[in-house]
Amino acid sequence: MSQALAGILFIGSLLVALVVTHRPLGDYLYRVYTGTRHLAAERVFYRLAGVQPDAEQRWSVYARSVLAFSAVSILFLYAFQRLQDRLLLSLGFPPVPGHIAWNTAVSFVTNTNWQAYSGESTMGHLVQMAGLAVQNFVSAAVGMAVAIALVRGLARNRTENLGNFWVDLVRGTVRVLLPIAFVGAIVLVASGVIQNLSGVHEVATLAGGTQGVTGGPVASQEIIKELGNNGGGFYNTNSAHPFENPNGWTNWFQIFAILVLPFAMPRAFGRMVGDRRQGYAIAAVMGVLALASVVVLTALEVAHHGTVPQAVGAALEGKDVRFGVANSGTFAAATTLTSTGAVDSFHDSFTALGGMVTMVNMMLGEVAPGGVGAGLYGMLVLAVITVFVAGLMVGRTPEYLGKKIGSREIKLASLYFLTTPALVLFGTALAMGSAEQRASMLNGGPHGLSEVLYAFTSASNNNGSAFAGLTVNTPWYDTVLGLCMAFGRFLPIIFVLGLAGSLARQAPVPASAGTLPTHRPQFVGMVVGVTVILVALTFLPALALGPLAEGIL
Repeated sequence: MSQALAGILFIGSLLVALVVTHRPLGDYLYRVYTGTRHLAAERVFYRLAGVQPDAEQRWSVYARSVLAFSAVSILFLYAFQRLQDRLLLSLGFPPVPGHIAWNTAVSFVTNTNWQAYSGESTMGHLVQMAGLAVQNFVSAAVGMAVAIALVRGLARNRTENLGNFWVDLVRGTVRVLLPIAFVGAIVLVASGVIQNLSGVHEVATLAGGTQGVTGGPVASQEIIKELGNNGGGFYNTNSAHPFENPNGWTNWFQIFAILVLPFAMPRAFGRMVGDRRQGYAIAAVMGVLALASVVVLTALEVAHHGTVPQAVGAALEGKDVRFGVANSGTFAAATTLTSTGAVDSFHDSFTALGGMVTMVNMMLGEVAPGGVGAGLYGMLVLAVITVFVAGLMVGRTPEYLGKKIGSREIKLASLYFLTTPALVLFGTALAMGSAEQRASMLNGGPHGLSEVLYAFTSASNNNGSAFAGLTVNTPWYDTVLGLCMAFGRFLPIIFVLGLAGSLARQAPVPASAGTLPTHRPQFVGMVVGVTVILVALTFLPALALGPLAEGIL
């Protein structure tokens, strides 16, 4: 079977599976976040935490709850790593160094899962299970909660309340992520992913030497790293490791797990605002951008110019022969379009233009479909910007779902959009302007710049994947990238919740002849255009000096 045909079948089967699950899963999410009944297990948590589950919060209180929970999580995870040698199942590993512990704690709490360490030789099983995997659940639940709060802001009128963060957090974890992850972990174990508490085993290599191979609770962490759009792998080679991703079926299943919740969120949005067509429009924007990315990236890797790639039919460097170019390209597109840092091939080995596509996916704001929750609220912010631009063009006050987009709303939306580009470009400039940090680059020229640009793009957009060739396991990079992750996560969340509060306070505006319909293909095309143009205007100069220059050369 040709690479092209294999890619078409692989992508087509994913599309069918996502379409089939969109409606039932989206309707389930709608019921989870709009229901009034609390489960018995949830009530126990509320009593222990002193939470009044039926009391709602203003946007400022909701935001403070998010920040407080995340700050405590960072401190706990940092201490957990530093005390690793005194814990059970440490495998004899020493405490994690301070700068790595800081970077890892921020990384997992912000749903970035950037890894400046090798998991199998750094983290004991208890830290992996009770530290990292737990954050995989709750950081994803935080993103879903913030998205639901923004949807409530659009759906409600003349109120200060956006719901209760603690209820949204618990429901997202208990009712959505845990049950799906439980079933998914069983599927992965049945498919060959390991799940045990084994330590390090010395095995003989073909060269006559020995190598330590670590077992562990891999399947349970693998499923939530994909389902929650986290990406932190149990092993250093992530989803390219046969213990994490043993065959083509598990590769397909992991991509499906990455995409299934983000593509179902628009359905819940449409149900909550009382117009399912609005959900279909947002899902269509996500789908158009995602399909374009997958097709372009796969085509660039399959039909790359050059004597060797043409001879073998594709650019195979950095690709796992178990999966091939098409499957690897789809995996790379899916993980960079979402906030999932997982990899089953190495992006640094992609063609110059193929690697650029993975960067552009993140620069879009990871909205196609984006991280769990984060993709939906990012896309809704872009929808707000789109109706504002359309309103200026026709000389009318812009409206979205019956809410006026005034100066306050557009300021918050603009600040949301500008946060990550500022972090990416300033961080890249800071690194490239320092001789000491340039010494961490194994490659010079455009490719070296691409590696640094990718690192800050990945951290600031809470993705977590990386180009190889850049030594980031240093105190400077661990500290600065950790700050980028924190600011790139929490500043946009504050702006989103502020926007939600502003929208919820408004009275509904009746539709008129001049109101822009936001459920039609015209609006879908406008949002796609605004998204691409904003990214092009912001990042094109940096891309021109990095991957574009390398591709031309």
